Amino acid sequence: MAGALTGVVALDGPSGTGKTTVARKLATHLDAGYLDTGAMYRLIALAVLRADAEPTDGAEVYRVARAAEFEVGTSPAHPYARLAGVDVATEIRGAAVTTAVSPVSAVPEVRELLVAEQRRLIARVLESGSGIVVEGRDIGTVVVPDAALKIFLTASAEIRASRRSAQDTAAGRDSTRDSARASVDRRDRLDSTRTVSPLRAADDAVVVDTSELTIDQVIVALGELASRRGLLSVPGVAAERAP
Repeated sequence: MAGALTGVVALDGPSGTGKTTVARKLATHLDAGYLDTGAMYRLIALAVLRADAEPTDGAEVYRVARAAEFEVGTSPAHPYARLAGVDVATEIRGAAVTTAVSPVSAVPEVRELLVAEQRRLIARVLESGSGIVVEGRDIGTVVVPDAALKIFLTASAEIRASRRSAQDTAAGRDSTRDSARASVDRRDRLDSTRTVSPLRAADDAVVVDTSELTIDQVIVALGELASRRGLLSVPGVAAERAP
């Protein structure tokens, strides 16, 4: 272990950059909490589908979101995503939810509702004395704009599509590289053009291209960044602060 994280690492980026894997492994590496904000939007999207509501009907989506009983875990070792008390972590990664989540997450009232919950969870972890790695698409720009370390992961569209296809296949979901590329392109377009909290790198984010890097290489690089920002508590070792 490199040391215990004492603050917030905001990890943003588009689909297929390895955010979830990187965030969980980094949180474990730094003995920190972990929050997958995308899972929260997927939980609401699943609730909308189960209610037979139209994902593009903002008023109806917000009504479902307010009534939904959902929760996510903040342990990188045992993350969960529950809807009405049932873990639906596998179901929220399916094709139907993946299609619905962009319009659902574009509803301003839904984003306001979930951002408030995300900040509550982050505060709870920080109050416990631990740091936290938070992943999503607007963490450094909206959710925790004062995070001491903001990372924006990126990779070529072709690499991201290949990773998404492999991930879907490994999970038993039908996928081809072409269909994954279409899904990645669609999600990029919707997320980057939405009116509220569009996907973009924060002005002070460190951009990390993962196209040619292994997961372990990314973890080492991000751990070093956290150390240079003075975010690691290592007994007997003074962290070097970045200028």
